[in-house]
Amino acid sequence: MIATPAAAEAAEPGPAMNARTHALIHGPIVPLLLRLSWPNIVVMLAQTSTGLIETWFVARLGTDALAGMALVFPGVMLMQMISGGAMGGGISSAIARALGSGRRDDADALVLHALVINVVLALIFTALVLLFGPQLYTALGGRDGSLRAALQYSNVVFAGNVLLWVMNALASVIRGTGNMLFPALVICGGIFILVPLSPCLIFGIGPFPALGIAGGGVAVLVYYALGTIVLGAYVASGRNVARFRLAPLRWRLFRDILVVGAVAAISSIQTNVTIGLATSLVGASAGPAAVAGFGTGARLEYLLVPLVFGLGAPLVVLVGTNIGAGQNARALRVALVGGAIAFAMTETIGIVAAVWPRLWLELFGHDPAMLATGSAYLRAVGPFYGFFGLGLALYFASQGAGRLKWPLIAGFTRMFVAIVLGWFALRATGSLGWLFACLGLGLVAYGGMVATAVARGTWFARR
Repeated sequence: MIATPAAAEAAEPGPAMNARTHALIHGPIVPLLLRLSWPNIVVMLAQTSTGLIETWFVARLGTDALAGMALVFPGVMLMQMISGGAMGGGISSAIARALGSGRRDDADALVLHALVINVVLALIFTALVLLFGPQLYTALGGRDGSLRAALQYSNVVFAGNVLLWVMNALASVIRGTGNMLFPALVICGGIFILVPLSPCLIFGIGPFPALGIAGGGVAVLVYYALGTIVLGAYVASGRNVARFRLAPLRWRLFRDILVVGAVAAISSIQTNVTIGLATSLVGASAGPAAVAGFGTGARLEYLLVPLVFGLGAPLVVLVGTNIGAGQNARALRVALVGGAIAFAMTETIGIVAAVWPRLWLELFGHDPAMLATGSAYLRAVGPFYGFFGLGLALYFASQGAGRLKWPLIAGFTRMFVAIVLGWFALRATGSLGWLFACLGLGLVAYGGMVATAVARGTWFARR
């Protein structure tokens, strides 16, 4: 795991390595990680807060609307996680490794390849959801009013899904160079438009039409479009280290992104399938009000994803750049420090939510059944959020290393513990509490397995 003299020599800045890349290889780990992380953490908290504000507005439309958004939310988060976290991590990792090894031409060519991948995937997901949305939301427990609300919101958001994927591709290209601040500024700037626009379109304030729950979706698409324009202009201007240029498409460069992004996408699907199947079990057992409560509680778990992503995006770049430069021991230290920070952040949130669940739930409604189910979920699962944060941070670090075997295995283990064992427990007892206990145990299995594998040096074992 220790860098050889040849590797150390490779880490020295050559003519193709700029000052930013050199700092990623040689700067002090904790200050460097914190400096790169804080813009992302701030912007992800701000971005997530807008989603919560939108949910608050939608909740004013009634329990059916809130339940409908809960049905769509796993799919929306899946798109965000795959485009920004999975494929985004693959894009950032490929560019970081190219820059770390001095391959500037490859880094430039990867920009076009990243856009092609994300546009194609966006169109595929859009077609699937628009065609099979009614069947999907019915299977998740949607009925009558909640199903109608889910389809109204889903059809709008997924019709413009390609905007999200292109925006995240461009942001990932920029982050792959070590520039975390500019994407953060763009996303935060867009929030100042999204927050006032959303209630205007939901309730018909001023000259805007009252579109109901669909209005929230329209506002989100406007936000994605503006972000895409600004990030695209920055990359096209040549100010980014990895520059956009037309180049022949090469399988080798597609593979550099997909070898990380495709496997990481499976991990993102695992998370969302786990929540989606749990939503279905709750709906079948206790009805729409319980779905609203579980969905509102689980939204806090989803909030951890962008929070850890704020730390995870720098982990992808730091680990990828250092491994590209032959600095294996330093890459491992970066990962373990990042995992410890993520555990502390997410465990703090989980403990607070478990002790005072209504502080969160009553932001969105006061239906007794919703509050009871949401509180039971947060008390059972909240104390284990730290393990989710730990595993997720090391998943991002594993993207940078290009080694995702153990995060993938850990994700399937979590699904088995949470859903298969949870189904048996629910069927045997009839109590949602036992299902929620299995969801918490699944988080422990996930974080513990990934941390053990990374700490034992599996990144550097022979394939």
